Amino acid sequence: MINNQILGIDVGASGIKGAIVNVKTGELITERFRVPTPSPAKPKAVAKSVLTIVNHFKWKGLIGVGFPAVIQNGIAKTAANIDNKWIGTNVEKLLSKTTGCPVSVRNDADVAGIAELQFGAGKNKKGTIILITIGSGLGSAVFTDGVLLANSELGHLKFKGMIAEHYAADSIRKKMNLNWNEWGKRFNEYLQHLEFIFSPDLILLGGGSSKKFIKYKNLLKLDCEVIPAKLLNHAGIIGAACLASLNKNTLN
Repeated sequence: MINNQILGIDVGASGIKGAIVNVKTGELITERFRVPTPSPAKPKAVAKSVLTIVNHFKWKGLIGVGFPAVIQNGIAKTAANIDNKWIGTNVEKLLSKTTGCPVSVRNDADVAGIAELQFGAGKNKKGTIILITIGSGLGSAVFTDGVLLANSELGHLKFKGMIAEHYAADSIRKKMNLNWNEWGKRFNEYLQHLEFIFSPDLILLGGGSSKKFIKYKNLLKLDCEVIPAKLLNHAGIIGAACLASLNKNTLN
């Protein structure tokens, strides 16, 4: 690791983004570089796209990756918003072999949460904090006094006779052509459900729809504080790089 610089990569449903990050300050020291997520997003195709990002930066060091799945010991256990071929795949080994670099992988919402607690809206906040990323699905990261409960997947809670992200994700707003008032009421119901279960002190909202917070802010009726995340689309990249920094002594 040179001057605390690590390449962070965020694998999303529509795009794969990367940038070199100063993990001490949380700042991107390069412009973000994006390539479309392959369709279908099978392992070899996605690995090739990750390699494109690595080559773009001429990168040879540590890489951190946020990935849209439950990740245990580097292995994908689910594939909610990516091809099912990933289930059972050792993502860390595949990407390390493809790029020739040591790679650390964790759930994409978890790494976004790590970034927000270190450098964003959750910095110096105590108690139970939940980050919800609003996009194609509903990602989540749960922290208590800074300790992460990995792979929480709160978007997959059973809710309204379905899984929650099929009721209140941004993709549903678009698919059903809901206005912000209609969608905001749905999203409020979902957040109230989370508040009932977890009694959080703070809920942070990330992902694309967090930038439109003003459009549905007044529809959110919760006892705890609800605020938009600060790092927005950079959170996954920053958090992935920070994760690799934390794991640098175990990467080979």
